Amino acid sequence: MPPAKQRTPELRDHLLRVAVDVLARDGVIGFTTRRVASAAETSPPAVYELFGDKAGLVRAVFFEGFRLLRARLDEVPVTDDARADLVGLAFALRRFVADNPVLAAVMFSRPFADFDPTPDESEAGAGVRRLVVRTVRRAVADGALHGDPTDVAHGLLALGLGLAAAEQAGRLGTSRASQDRRWATAVDALLTGYATA
Repeated sequence: MPPAKQRTPELRDHLLRVAVDVLARDGVIGFTTRRVASAAETSPPAVYELFGDKAGLVRAVFFEGFRLLRARLDEVPVTDDARADLVGLAFALRRFVADNPVLAAVMFSRPFADFDPTPDESEAGAGVRRLVVRTVRRAVADGALHGDPTDVAHGLLALGLGLAAAEQAGRLGTSRASQDRRWATAVDALLTGYATA
């Protein structure tokens, strides 16, 4: 098939999906615009025209990662028990990182030397934070938690990302049972602390 020539929004979306796949398959070292173009059956100039350069492509993948994370969190059912919903969100974050470790690294660890998110780009996660804050606010209104909802949400997200990073690095135990237990006890301890604050 000859390389696609039209620089359309559809081609941009296709390239972005392929870029996420290439990143997952080949890792940070193997992530090049040429490899993305080849996998998408288009040309490197098409990638450059649509994304500017490799840093622009990484930037788009960064934003796509947060869109995908938000979609994963939106799958968590909303119940009458906001505290249980927060546990569900924490474990959805865990599954997202486990399913997308390299993408999560781009989002949270900055492995590309030529991409350093600006403060505006760092706001890509605002939708995720708002969802967690909204759920915390429900828990506070119900009397299940105490404290500023934004503070609690940041604490829960920081704990979840720290646990996910430790799990990915093999520092959370050697069995699934021990990993599950450490996740459950850490999240429960954090929420219990906010419940009694």
